[in-house]
Amino acid sequence: MNATAAQRHEVLILGAGYAGLSAAVQLAARTRKRGDVRVTLVNPYDSFTERLRLHMTATGQETAVMNIPELLEGTGAVFVRGWVTAVDAGAKTVRIDDDRVLHYDTLVYGLGSIADTVAVPGVDDHAYTLNGPEDAALFAERLTRPGGGTVVVGGSGLTGIEAAAEIAERHPELEVVLLGRQEPGASMHPKAKAHLDAGLARLGVRVRSGVEVVKVLADSVELADGSSIPAAAVLWTSGTRVSPLANAAGLRVDERGRVVTDSALRSVSHPDVYAVGDAAAVPQGYGVMHGTCQSGMPTGVHAALSILRTLAGKEPRPFRFGYYHTPVSLGRNDAVVQFTHPDDSPRRIVLAGKRAAKYKETVSAAPWATFVRMKKMPASGALWPHGGRYTRIRSAK
Repeated sequence: MNATAAQRHEVLILGAGYAGLSAAVQLAARTRKRGDVRVTLVNPYDSFTERLRLHMTATGQETAVMNIPELLEGTGAVFVRGWVTAVDAGAKTVRIDDDRVLHYDTLVYGLGSIADTVAVPGVDDHAYTLNGPEDAALFAERLTRPGGGTVVVGGSGLTGIEAAAEIAERHPELEVVLLGRQEPGASMHPKAKAHLDAGLARLGVRVRSGVEVVKVLADSVELADGSSIPAAAVLWTSGTRVSPLANAAGLRVDERGRVVTDSALRSVSHPDVYAVGDAAAVPQGYGVMHGTCQSGMPTGVHAALSILRTLAGKEPRPFRFGYYHTPVSLGRNDAVVQFTHPDDSPRRIVLAGKRAAKYKETVSAAPWATFVRMKKMPASGALWPHGGRYTRIRSAK
């Protein structure tokens, strides 16, 4: 099918994270033989960021370089490298690096989230983050400086746990302190939490829960109880925030700035905009989804299938998702995997130790292989990793 530029439907995808790249590869692979649809993917870097491995980068470990333009070769998708600086939902345009404007007919908004460095004074000035490979590499370089001392990891969620364990294993000369309001693994089954606690203790990580950081200084962190902890370096993993661009564009957002979607992942205020991954507030029967790679990739695939249905004059189908597991690494040779109910509540099934570490590695490695398989998929189905397996999603015909 041939189409002029005026007749071509422009699909613009913002962000090449797990969700955005899933949407781009899936949609481009399904429309590559058509001339009436063009898929354009915008991202500030041409390499894919494996967020599941940033705690490894943060301790100086090398990970594979995965090139996005190379992955897109043969799909017909266009890659644009640049920063999204504005979205005009009324004019259906996106500004790139302030000096380039792209038009869209359908927008997939997948700009994701970063560490919240503004809620606590001093974090933005003095703490390191795992927002991307460059930030993680800066922290890795800091850890190699002589002098030892204490490294404080602020935030006892999954990212904080994995980072603290990795730092302690790779740098036994450092004292690692993990701070958080809740105990690490508080939502896990007691069996999983016990293994997690034992793993952190084995590595020498000092855990302080029930505390709140109120200020980060150049050489310490101050707590709400008036005490302070000396810190040669602070890694901040407590809380996330999303880009303000969606709110500035006039899209309806929730209290965290995420795009509020309907059951098909369309913006409730602008149906020509789909939101995926961490950038979306997606309703499910158990509540609003929280962002993970596990849920992000399916949202990207579903957005692609929904766009295809819309172009065919059909209504998109509702998005349905259930969580499957929570894999947490405790260094390179230990991990715990908490299997979950669809609403992310813990089941009694737990995997721990070296088998769990192998499982976690399989899960971490699965996304890129899945992107490659998506690229080669026929129009009859789509794949994404689910608990170390591949789940087939039938065509949206």
